[in-house]
Amino acid sequence: MGKDVIIACDFAGKNECLAFLDKFEGRKPYVKIGMELFYAAGPEIVREIKARGHKIFLDLKLHDIPNTVKKSMSVLSNLDVDMTNLHAAGTISMMEAALDGLTREDGTRPLLIAVTQLTSTDQERMENDLLIKEPIDKVVMHYASNAAKAGLDGVVCSPLEAGKVHNTCGANFLTITPGVRFADGDVGDQKRVMTPEQAKKIGSDYIVVGRPITAAADPVAAYERCVKEFVD
Repeated sequence: MGKDVIIACDFAGKNECLAFLDKFEGRKPYVKIGMELFYAAGPEIVREIKARGHKIFLDLKLHDIPNTVKKSMSVLSNLDVDMTNLHAAGTISMMEAALDGLTREDGTRPLLIAVTQLTSTDQERMENDLLIKEPIDKVVMHYASNAAKAGLDGVVCSPLEAGKVHNTCGANFLTITPGVRFADGDVGDQKRVMTPEQAKKIGSDYIVVGRPITAAADPVAAYERCVKEFVD
């Protein structure tokens, strides 16, 4: 599967998001719809963006008991998104149930990926806030292995961990990596970051880029810069 840049459309409402996508004219970038936009605009925003011809990563990070996640994934499957996710911390049983719920009667389904550790989490916060004392790399690899055992397609991880995930789970196990910033950009609240070019070299399959594109003076130029550095 080829590499791609996914734009994180973390907008407060439908109109703002669609106005942003209008800037791209004939282009159809892969977009991420996260909790902020989904909770503001509902499933209809997914249908409208999909109707415009965009691929969609629906980033809702489900985490609940297996039966609840299974039923929720069944609902999300009907939205015809291309990728969705959950938290690997919910256990192998939860991930297996999610996969079951996401799979349609004809056997098709969106890609399902698991969040390992958020890119805003570093070793200190993981130990002090979550009481997880193992090295963060070891935790991420363990969560990735659990996701692979559950039959998922890949994980969300820091670009710093993408190569290690492939070494642990195989070259075809996808790595979707947020925490990507331009070399001359602000890292914001991210703790574990790389540039698009570095993410490409280390083995990321997809990079998720938000503010460096959406907050840029020229979002289209920023997107094209990401594509040039990561894909071309």
